[in-house]
Amino acid sequence: MNARTEPELLHSLSNQHLDALEEETIFILREVAAAFERPALLFSGGKDSLVMLRCAEKAFGAGRIPYPLLMIDTGHNFPEVTDFRDFRAKELGAKLIVRSVEDSMQRGTVRLAHPGESRNVHQSVTLLEAIEEFRFDALIGGARRDEEKARAKERIFSHRDSFGQWQPKAQRPELWSLFNTRLHPGEHFRVFPISNWTELDVWQYIEREHIALPSLYYSHPREVVERKGLLVPVTELTPRLASEQVVVRDVRFRTVGDITCTCPVESLASSAAEIVIETLAADVSERGATRMDDKTSDASMEKRKKDGYF
Repeated sequence: MNARTEPELLHSLSNQHLDALEEETIFILREVAAAFERPALLFSGGKDSLVMLRCAEKAFGAGRIPYPLLMIDTGHNFPEVTDFRDFRAKELGAKLIVRSVEDSMQRGTVRLAHPGESRNVHQSVTLLEAIEEFRFDALIGGARRDEEKARAKERIFSHRDSFGQWQPKAQRPELWSLFNTRLHPGEHFRVFPISNWTELDVWQYIEREHIALPSLYYSHPREVVERKGLLVPVTELTPRLASEQVVVRDVRFRTVGDITCTCPVESLASSAAEIVIETLAADVSERGATRMDDKTSDASMEKRKKDGYF
């Protein structure tokens, strides 16, 4: 019997690691289906939610995912992403529910400080309204602990009180993968099946599973300006300042949130395999490198999560 070469051994170990993460995610997705009456899977069309969707297909079978997909749309999302969201949901035969921050603005439950204010933080209000409308008792999200320090504090089954608030000091223990899913009226859970994945794991899984993604995730030329250490895309929502010079760079997006707060990074990576190599060399988290709103102290992730954010 021939000994395996080092690349073959590394590939085998990587697959074992991904298999373990996939198995854990499938277990959690099935646990949600068994423990809750009205769950929903938060689906933005981004890479993390697409990875969860692939695991859900494996957990229940194509066309048999037992909960709807829910998208909270700021109205300022990249059209490439929302178009892909609609295509993927239709391809799966899944029920897609979309609720918009603009609808909350018309109801008067969201009021912007000024017309140019980012709507990203206001998604919390629209989300809580959707939870009340559909009486969801569990929302499955694609947040990972490696993304941001507040998310690193999160349990996999994260309890929310009747106001939709997160209390980090009152979280329930999760020993031996035993989850306490008891709820009082009006409460719900946020469930994060890929909490233990890293950005590298996600890209390795995307490569292995040949998961299709919106084109923004891969290298493409785009007009940008340099602002506060970030590359800001030049759009109608994010115009250049008078003092800024517009340049065209080869960029890709590591995360695809609201246009008003999401920035690309310089990259020539045009495939998942090439992004895996780039990610191995990255020394800044994807949110730290690409999110303008995370750099503002009064809009910290922990504060937003306490107020009902994802």
